[in-house]
Amino acid sequence: MMLYAIVGEDRPDSLADRLAARPAHIARLQALEAEGRLLLAGPFPAIDSPDPGPAGFSGSLIVAEFSSLAAARAWADLDPYVAAGVYQSVSVKPFKKALPA
Repeated sequence: MMLYAIVGEDRPDSLADRLAARPAHIARLQALEAEGRLLLAGPFPAIDSPDPGPAGFSGSLIVAEFSSLAAARAWADLDPYVAAGVYQSVSVKPFKKALPA
């Protein structure tokens, strides 16, 4: 198992779709967490605020363990935000955690 960083970039004006798909998106992350495979996950606020309100979000970062790059990509492709058209692009890269130890 290795860590992979999944970065989704939101399309403009996707906040309503993001909010609608969020419960299913969170449920998948909670499943990874329950398996002990989730290092971190969260959105990028579109403005410099922890609660961006109607400005929404510019994307998301997920760092989790998968058996391979192909498995991480396959998991990312099935994200509810992809199905809802929230993400305009998704990148998946191997990730090596350096700190904290």
